[in-house]
Amino acid sequence: MSKLFQSISAPLFAKIKSSGMTRAKKFDISSPKMKNNLKFDNTKSKFLGSSIAFISAIAISPASYAASPVEYTNKDWQVVCDNTRTCRMAGYQADTNSDFAASILLTRSAGANAEVTGEIKLGGDNKGSNKALLELGNRHRVALFINGKDLGETTPSSLGAGYAKLSSTQVSALLASLTKSSKIELVVRNSRWQVSDKGATAVLLKADVAQGRVGTASALVNANANKSNSGVLTPKEVPQLKLVTPEQVANVNSNKGFSLKSSQLSAMMQSTVGDSTSECPKLANKTPWKVNRLNSTQLLAQHSCWSGAYNSGEGMWVINDRAPFDPKLVTTSATSYDRGVINSTQKGRGIGDCTATAEWVWTGKSFDKSYAGTTGLCRSVADGGAWKLPTYVTDVKR
Repeated sequence: MSKLFQSISAPLFAKIKSSGMTRAKKFDISSPKMKNNLKFDNTKSKFLGSSIAFISAIAISPASYAASPVEYTNKDWQVVCDNTRTCRMAGYQADTNSDFAASILLTRSAGANAEVTGEIKLGGDNKGSNKALLELGNRHRVALFINGKDLGETTPSSLGAGYAKLSSTQVSALLASLTKSSKIELVVRNSRWQVSDKGATAVLLKADVAQGRVGTASALVNANANKSNSGVLTPKEVPQLKLVTPEQVANVNSNKGFSLKSSQLSAMMQSTVGDSTSECPKLANKTPWKVNRLNSTQLLAQHSCWSGAYNSGEGMWVINDRAPFDPKLVTTSATSYDRGVINSTQKGRGIGDCTATAEWVWTGKSFDKSYAGTTGLCRSVADGGAWKLPTYVTDVKR
């Protein structure tokens, strides 16, 4: 099964529709089985019963400038590469050691000369090391130890408590250790967090494949100093989007350019969601519709679609304000809308230590996807997740 994120447009994270490991896949979050039982399987980086997925009712991006996203997890490590070919590799503590949660993030852009940068995140524990976290700063920095050797202190990060940056020397030593059995520790005074090395080699190799580095001098695994980097893939351009602020809210009952009743709206949207009983089971109920004006001729129609134990989804449609209404589904998993921006944030499990997010922005005629990604594995490293691991990024001019 694949775990590439595309966009959010159906109830929750769901089954993958195609297989393989190197191509981009489309995801569908339409399975009703997922609404009440979403959990990450940390070994295989998927929700139990489904993959973390981003649902899409719109095109991902123009093929001319978008690279195929990649997501792959092996044991305690994962790699996520976005549409620009930037790869982010995150490792975590062993799943059996949640009392001392920690993660290391390695980031590398595409291109022959791209360097690897490193960051760390320490989570709280149940045995007193929260105090050490509160003392992080100039007096008590995090030190990196590999196989018992002290590789020096990290640099505090502006991201907050428990975050720090690795030096280039530390990153080099870490990369060398990850391709063999190693003990990796993050130390604050007498407190130690251990990041697993299990699965790291496979993840680093997957990043090499995604960036065309296999067998070259810049490869992370089995680098060949005698082979040129000339064939390494170059970065893809970041898609440019312009957010157009919509006009004032339209009232369904009083707007002169729009006179459909709620029942008529529900009936009209049925054909846009495939199996509405699965993708938007609340479409036929009497929940009120919300209608916002986007421009002089188009509206955003919003209706509750589904709800589960700790996630829910709103349906979002762009329609004309008079016949032919021509409804276009954006997503059935929205969680908010504000001034031209649709967001979807879905928890990977109830405690909220991992999430999947997506965003669409109004560009004047349609909602275009502007972001998709997750916050990494569910390993209790941080509320909401330790990192931003995008599979799709854009530059939005606001």
